[in-house]
This record gives sequence, structure tokens and C-alpha cells, in this order.
Amino acid sequence: MNLERFAEHVKQADLYKYYGKIKRVIGLMIESVGPSVSIGNVCYIHTSDTTKILAEVVGFHNENVLLMPYASINEISPGSLVEATNAPLTIKVGKGLVGNIVNAIGEPLDESALPKGLLPYHTEQSPPNPLARPRILEPIQIGVKTIDTLLTVGKGQRVGIFAGSGVGKSTLLGMIARNSEADINVIALIGERGREVREFVEKDLGEEGLKKSIVIVATSDQPALMRIKGAYTATAIAEYFRDQNYNVNLMMDSVTRVAMAQREVGLAIGEPPTTKGYTPSVFAMLPKLLERTGTSSKGTITAFYTVLVDGDDLNDPIADTTRGILDGHFVLDRKLAEQGQYPAINVLKSISRVMPQITSTKEQQLAQEIRAILATYEENYELIQIGAYKKGASKEVDHAIQFHPKVIRFLKQEMDEAVSREQAFEIMKETLYGGVN
Repeated sequence: MNLERFAEHVKQADLYKYYGKIKRVIGLMIESVGPSVSIGNVCYIHTSDTTKILAEVVGFHNENVLLMPYASINEISPGSLVEATNAPLTIKVGKGLVGNIVNAIGEPLDESALPKGLLPYHTEQSPPNPLARPRILEPIQIGVKTIDTLLTVGKGQRVGIFAGSGVGKSTLLGMIARNSEADINVIALIGERGREVREFVEKDLGEEGLKKSIVIVATSDQPALMRIKGAYTATAIAEYFRDQNYNVNLMMDSVTRVAMAQREVGLAIGEPPTTKGYTPSVFAMLPKLLERTGTSSKGTITAFYTVLVDGDDLNDPIADTTRGILDGHFVLDRKLAEQGQYPAINVLKSISRVMPQITSTKEQQLAQEIRAILATYEENYELIQIGAYKKGASKEVDHAIQFHPKVIRFLKQEMDEAVSREQAFEIMKETLYGGVN
């Protein structure tokens, strides 16, 4: 043992506790006189001799400290003590966490004790050095036919799933979690209705999916900071397992609600509203959060971020910003869902930016043929429906009309149906050529 090193740590240790006092509370914002802290540090607000509330330093005003709470602030009163920890939020993470459901600060949601053997880990980390990121050259099996064949995802790719409400985002995430070949799933449910959490865990994810998943939950009724920290905690857990040489799936539902929570915090501390009421800190936060996932010199984080689009408007500022940061996007179409096509992925509006470098020429040709059939049929849809198109007028349109029902059958997949990537390409060949290569 190196006793000199321990003696040096003891000499440098600060044995004092630093306190401040609550001065005022306006909405979600708590202002205190002292203590001496830095932005991002967590503090304890003592509401009585036995209870205390966790809060985070988010700014300063006239030498006073601005805090945002992680819990309800009903018990805070003028003069309540604010205790400094001089450290950012730290969670406990390790292999024992797999199969558990935790809240935004890493505590089990069923109020049981955390498993033993977990290690402390900071929720806020820097994205990897760009030159330390290997290129994405290997596909990962997702287990959804449409994605594996037409929108192939690579290990370490970051994808946005864009959809309005009720179009099947949660169902698609559940299918990916159960069928994907990733070692571990980290699933963040941010801003969800309380009713939907158990429904997702039991119905969409299922017992099989939960066995290799860690679920982080921050419901819509919780303070804005808890919803933001839910995203950071999930990303930190995924980073921990990536650094242990695992291939991790990170699924976040949804980035839009994280952005809305950041907007609440920004407006509360006095930031000016800009595009659609979103504050500048929202657009600064998104790349910092989304760039943390991807490839590294050890493992990979393949990330799926759902983005809510108001009125199915893909030009919403959050959707537009997120699409520019990520490596591809899947668009879930309400019209397809209404026609009974699940998963309701609009192939023509979706893209995987790394697909050309992780698939063979033959696989790309098959995908292009399917896309051509869909595009031709879509282009002539109205003429076909009203009977204005006459058979024989165009070979391409005749071909599209003949194969369109088969292609739609190929694109449909039952929620509990698992299909490997190899099987998906065989079914695609059979759809196009009747089993002939």
C-alpha cells in the first residue's frame, strides 16, 4: 500500500461542510445566499432535521445561487439550509443493474435496495474525441425486416425515429429491444404518462426484453430537471457498458420531451425564448447529449432517439435540429398506421446514412428495387385509384401495380415476430423473384 498517497489525500481533504440559506422561490427556481458552489454541482436543501431535497446549481444572480430541485418543493421555507456537496450528480452502475427499472438519479423505482458491487459514475461526460471513433463498418441485426433490409443500421449508428403521437413508436422500440443482437439495452422513458410505463415494460418490452435491459424512467409529472437528468443518466449507463467492451442499444423516448424540459429550465433562469419558444440552451444541449453515443475504441452504442413531431410536421425546430445531428432517420407515417401497416415506417421518407458502407452491392440492389416499386406506385397512386391508368401504358407502373401488394406484405411484421437479418433478405428475394436469386 502507498501510505504516502493516502496521507496526501487526507491532508487535502476539506473537512468542513458549507451551507447557504434559501432567500426566495419563484416557480421552479430556488434562490439562495451561498454556499460557494459551481454550476452543475448538486446541493441538499434541508427541509427539516431528517429530510432533505436534492437540487442542482443551474446559474447565479447578483451573487446568489440559482437552484433547480429534483423533487417537489412544497416543504421548502425561507431560511432553509442549503448544503454544498461540491460534486456533480453521481449514479451507481454495474452489471447488477441489468433487469432493473430505475429513476432519473439511478434509484430503483420499486424502492428496493440497489444491487451490491456497483461503481460510482458521473452522469455528465464529454463526447469521445472524433479521431478516437472508429468508422461504422459492420451492420447490427435489429430483428425488424424493414430496418434490416431497407434501412440497415450499423453498430454505433445513431438514428432518429420521427412520429406523431400514437403511431407505434413504443411498439417499435419494444421490438428492437427484444430482437436486436445487442448485448444490453438501455431504455430511457422521458416525460411518459405514468400509465404507459408499466404498459411498456410488461407489454412492449416483455419479460424476455427486460432480462437484458436497464430501464430509466422520468414521468411527465416530475420536475423538469429530473426529465433532463433521465436522459443524461441513461446515456452515462450506456457509456459505462460501452467502455466495458459491450455493444449497447440506447433507446430514448423521447428527445422532444428532454428539449421541452430544458426549455422550462432555460425560461426559469431568464433565457430569452427563440424559435417556437425554445431557448438557446436547448440547441446547445442537443449535440452535447447526442454526440456522446456512437462508436469508441472499446464497444459501441447504437442509439435510437424518438422525436415527437407536432401535427406530423417534420420541420419542427427540434426535429430539424435532431435530424441534422444524427446518422439517419426513420419516419413513422400515420397514414400507413391507419391502413394497418405495422411497423408504420415510411421507407421513402426514411434513410440510413451509413447503409452504403455496411451492406453488399447485392443487398443494396434488392433494397433499391423495393424502393423503386414503392416510389412508382406512390407517384401514380391517384391515377390507379380512380381507374385512369390503363394497363400497358408503362412497364414500370405495371410492374409496381403487380408487386405492390407483395411488398406491403413484406413490410408488415407482427409485434412478437422475430426475423433474423438473413431470413429478412431471403423473404425479400422471394417477394421480388419468387425465391430465385
